[in-house]
Amino acid sequence: MIKLDKVTKLYKYKGFKHYVFKDLDLVLPTKRNIGLLGPNGAGKSTLLRLISGGETPNSGSIITDENMSFPIGMGQALLAVLSARENVKFVCRIYGKKDKEMEYIVNYVKDFAEIGDYFDQPLKTYSSGMRSRISFGLSMAFDFERYLVDETLSVGDQTFKNKAASVFKEKRAKSSTILASHSMSILKQNCEMGLFVNQGKVILFEKIDDAIDAYMKEVVNQPLRK
Repeated sequence: MIKLDKVTKLYKYKGFKHYVFKDLDLVLPTKRNIGLLGPNGAGKSTLLRLISGGETPNSGSIITDENMSFPIGMGQALLAVLSARENVKFVCRIYGKKDKEMEYIVNYVKDFAEIGDYFDQPLKTYSSGMRSRISFGLSMAFDFERYLVDETLSVGDQTFKNKAASVFKEKRAKSSTILASHSMSILKQNCEMGLFVNQGKVILFEKIDDAIDAYMKEVVNQPLRK
């Protein structure tokens, strides 16, 4: 279970306050796959960072009893001055992995990401897609109860997309996910419930089709195609 109790998140810029969420109350059930959708800038990535603990709210509290991944696709756990290999080892140490376990995870991420010699170069030289490959591969190397995913299943060519989708399907068999995506087909394939974020409001739908319908009507101004 993930519970947000009167959560407010704002950013200050040149003396102005921009509220992403204000007094947000939300309860997300355990063992349900939830699709996160909304227009660009609505706060989807911010919500994932808050849930993961990568960012803290300005007020309110977030309570969970789940073992969650860092947001996959945003590279929040990765340091730009380190190489992918160094980043993977750093995260391994955080999770208490040593020796053979660490070696296995490093090789897994290297093979999965398919970025060649860039694996040993600083992340600041990477494209956003390359960072997403490392972040996704790193998360798939660990077993979490809940995976937080931000668009990563759409990264890369079709071969890589198919590989990512296959690995993600295996993980979903033993865990649940919150998946942010602009692809309605990916959301319908991977999620039962839907979380619609728009203009500071967050609405949880029991069925993903209902969340997509709300998104299409309010954002795209088109009816849902059955």
